[in-house]
Amino acid sequence: MMNKRTTKRASCVFLLIGPLLALRVWAGTDVNLASEADLDSLKGVGPALSARILAQRAHQPFTDWADLMQRVKGLRSATARSLSGQGLTVNGQPFEPTAEPDRPLK
Repeated sequence: MMNKRTTKRASCVFLLIGPLLALRVWAGTDVNLASEADLDSLKGVGPALSARILAQRAHQPFTDWADLMQRVKGLRSATARSLSGQGLTVNGQPFEPTAEPDRPLK
């Protein structure tokens, strides 16, 4: 059972930590800084896609969305739009539909 002092302490902790958590959600996650857990927490990113992202990032950070989509197999505009809507950025930039890389026709 919690007494008034414990309840007050818990409220103070929440008031201090709550805004920091909100800031993290508002600020989003940059793909060049994201952990595997950060990537896996995004809808549409599973272990396979997060592994491909991290493997490519290990060679060199992503410069923009076009670079990310070109280097990571299976990452196209629809997925990029969804991930950006969830707060994922590349170098602080959200996805813009014009970021689709030029791909040779097969």
